[in-house]
Amino acid sequence: MKKLNLSILYFLVIFLIGIASFAESSVLDIKDDDFIIGDKNAPITIIEYSSMSCSHCASFHNDTLDILKKEYIDTGKVRFIFRDFPFNFPALLGSMVMRCIPNEIRYDYMNALFKLQKTWVLRENAETKKELYKIMQSGGMTIEEFDSCLGNVELENTIIEGIISAQNEFNIRSTPSFLINGNLVEGNKSIKEFRQILDKILSD
Repeated sequence: MKKLNLSILYFLVIFLIGIASFAESSVLDIKDDDFIIGDKNAPITIIEYSSMSCSHCASFHNDTLDILKKEYIDTGKVRFIFRDFPFNFPALLGSMVMRCIPNEIRYDYMNALFKLQKTWVLRENAETKKELYKIMQSGGMTIEEFDSCLGNVELENTIIEGIISAQNEFNIRSTPSFLINGNLVEGNKSIKEFRQILDKILSD
């Protein structure tokens, strides 16, 4: 499970907590910019907070999510919401580019970035950008679109505000973290563990 480190982003988040403390909305509320898959009337809602650079998040997306999708999301039992919780600069860049592509291809590209995580999450920021662009270019994103996306300060602030809200309301400090019908479940879970949690809710 990826733990919060004392990165520059973290200090920025702490600094901004006071700014967002007046917010009255709950992170459980569905937002216009949320990326959602599944039936909106599903009896279970899962909100995932993940960092694109987190190896445990990659394990969830690579090993568990597709099975979860087939068994619970595609069958109308679960509505799944993806939320950004970047821990460092590469993760922030990954989150930003995912918000600059059409929703109909976002699921595939998000999972592709997790599968290719080791090729683009690099120590040098310039190398991270270079490798990330190679991936996005393969799907048709131009360098102008790429640069414009990463230069979008409003988008960056929106992502950071989401981190603050999750920390304030549910004390989320690590990824992946899941809010399952409003209950916090921390850490990467196997499909067996998800089945136990979800089947219990469905049987109640």
